[in-house]
Amino acid sequence: MYLESISLLNFKNLEEVDLLFSSDLNCFIGNNGAGKTNLMDAIYYLSFCKSFLNPVDGLNIRHEEDFFVIQGKYKRQDTDEVIHCGLKRGQKKSFKRNKKEYKKLAEHIGLLPLIIITPSDSDLITGGSDERRKFLDALISQYDQAYLDALIRYNRALLQRNKLLKQFVAERFYSEESLEVWSDQLVHYGEQIHAKRVSYIQSLQPIFQQYYELISSGKEQIGMIHESQLYEGDFAEQLKANLQKDRILQYTTVGIHKDDILFNLGEYPIKKLGSQGQKKTYLVAMKLAQFDFIKKMAGMTPILLLDDIFDKLDKNRVEQIVKLVADEHFGQIFITDTNREHLDQIIHEIKADAKIFRVVDGTVNDVTNEKK
Repeated sequence: MYLESISLLNFKNLEEVDLLFSSDLNCFIGNNGAGKTNLMDAIYYLSFCKSFLNPVDGLNIRHEEDFFVIQGKYKRQDTDEVIHCGLKRGQKKSFKRNKKEYKKLAEHIGLLPLIIITPSDSDLITGGSDERRKFLDALISQYDQAYLDALIRYNRALLQRNKLLKQFVAERFYSEESLEVWSDQLVHYGEQIHAKRVSYIQSLQPIFQQYYELISSGKEQIGMIHESQLYEGDFAEQLKANLQKDRILQYTTVGIHKDDILFNLGEYPIKKLGSQGQKKTYLVAMKLAQFDFIKKMAGMTPILLLDDIFDKLDKNRVEQIVKLVADEHFGQIFITDTNREHLDQIIHEIKADAKIFRVVDGTVNDVTNEKK
């Protein structure tokens, strides 16, 4: 699967862009703030129906304009797919596949598998547990529609249960039967989600370790440890045991919405002891392991977006990453960088069809055949 072309109108700082891509390697070069990452975000948007940078859709419309449009044409398992996204200020977002609008955006997730590695991934290490849960959920949802459905239903039940707990206090009444309706749903969907998270992390760990060793040229042991209250006993029994606490605090204190993932280097948290290079290597290795996992589960090669990944990495680690992505195992790749030298090195290593685009203040030009 690959993206043949993209057309943009009024998306962030990109006023009007029409680009034809290589099925192998595409490079966006330009200064910081020029719009390289916005191009990556538009490609991401077509896979996930949202921005990876700004979750508020209206803020992705170009300043002083009333709408944005993103349209991409894909080759997917020998068929053409045209994906269209449009948004007008104050209106509902429109998302279409081959001119047919989706009833639910969740139906689109997984159609166009994609992995992105970006500087904002550092939040996975430095941020709170909600960042790591979102990351885990987004990856599993790409290949497992049942997981996404269970997650949506769990979150809906959690919202209603918490709303009811607040209502009990505000209106000074209590109905155990009303609460049980939502508690039962939490247990039903929460146990499904928990089982799939456990399976995913166990499957990912050995691939993750292998990629880390390849990039770092070392033998450091790294790991992801899943923390969940559901390891501590039956979920339904825990909800009952914490009922009084929930009523006092007016929210649900037990469940998979409290899960976390510990990222370790050796036996210690990488957040506290890892160098900048080790943290960056950790994130790149983790994302490449996810690439492998999704490729296997989806039955097609995901698109790989590498946004400014060479910053804070030494020359040796950069070279190792270049060698990895040069492998035929990877399909269509998009890379951003301010350093033309990195891109030329990658093009030389891959020895495949490549296109280079220069981005200047929201304007994008194909400079593939331009002399250096």
